Amino acid sequence: PSSRSTELVSPSTVRLDRENICAIGRLQSLWEIHSLYLQQNHIEKIENLGCFPNLRFLSLAGNRIRRVENLQPLLHLRVLDLSHNQIQTLDPDELPRRLRLLDLTGNECTHQHGYRELVTGALPHLLQLDAQQVRGSVGEEEEEGGSSSSEDEDDESLSEPSGPFTAGKDFFADLHRELAGRSRRRRREALKEHQTRLEELEELRGRRGLLLPPAPL
Repeated sequence: PSSRSTELVSPSTVRLDRENICAIGRLQSLWEIHSLYLQQNHIEKIENLGCFPNLRFLSLAGNRIRRVENLQPLLHLRVLDLSHNQIQTLDPDELPRRLRLLDLTGNECTHQHGYRELVTGALPHLLQLDAQQVRGSVGEEEEEGGSSSSEDEDDESLSEPSGPFTAGKDFFADLHRELAGRSRRRRREALKEHQTRLEELEELRGRRGLLLPPAPL
C-alpha cells in the first residue's frame, strides 16, 4: 500500500485532485512543494496558498471558483490552470506577474472586452494564454536569449529551501494513509490524468527553465 500511495505524492508534488475537497485549509509552510494538483474538486475560493512559498505549478481546474484572488504571495508560480471554473470577471492585478503559462478556458471572464490584451499587458513574462502562444513577451525574449541572472537565482533558491520543512513528515504520513485506502480504480484514473497533463505541458514547455522537471513516479 505504501508504494502505491507514493505514486501519487513525491517530495515536491502533492496530488489532491478528485477528493471532494470544498476548501483549502491552512497549513504550516511547506517549502519543498513545487507542484500542487487540486483539480476536479468543489473548491469555491482561492485561499491559504501562502504555505506553499516555492510553488511553481498550480492546477485548480474544474472547481467552483468565482474570483481570482490571494495568489500574490506565490512569487515563484510559473504555471496556473484555472480552466473550467465560474470566474465571471478577471482582475489581472491578482495574478502573479512572473507567470509563464495561464489557462482560463471555460470561464466567462474570457469573453470580457479586451480580455487577452488585459492579461498579456499585466503579465510581461507570459508565454502561453489559454493554450495560445503570446508573441513579443519578455518571457519569449528571455527564452530566445537565455535565462536571465534573476531567473538563475530564482531556480537556485528553489533547489535549496530557505526555511525548515516543518510540517512535511506529518503531512505526508497522514496523506499516505488516506490515499492508501482509496480504490485501485481511482488511483488509475488519477495517474492517467497526471500523465496526460504532463504530456500537454511538455508541448507547451519546450524550453529550458519553464518548469522544473516532473518528479519521477
